[in-house]
Amino acid sequence: MEAGGVEHLADYLSHHLGADIEFAKAVPSQRTMVSVVQQGDVAWVVGTSVTRGTFRDRPINSNGAELMVLTRSGSGWLIRAIHWSSRRGSP
Repeated sequence: MEAGGVEHLADYLSHHLGADIEFAKAVPSQRTMVSVVQQGDVAWVVGTSVTRGTFRDRPINSNGAELMVLTRSGSGWLIRAIHWSSRRGSP
């Protein structure tokens, strides 16, 4: 889920994964792990971020939060869902 919508993996891969990679390489982001909770074969991770820099000649100043839900399988932990949100950062 992102920007108020639900997006499936195939949609994400075909629509904006490339732009997200380009953005992540160009704009520094400081991430903070807030919490990791595990109950049996399910875990969730909550984190925050501060992203500041310039991307495609636009100034970026953003505070973010993310939630990841994981399940344990025979081959290890798999990300099952990600939810990102962001808001304008302070000056």
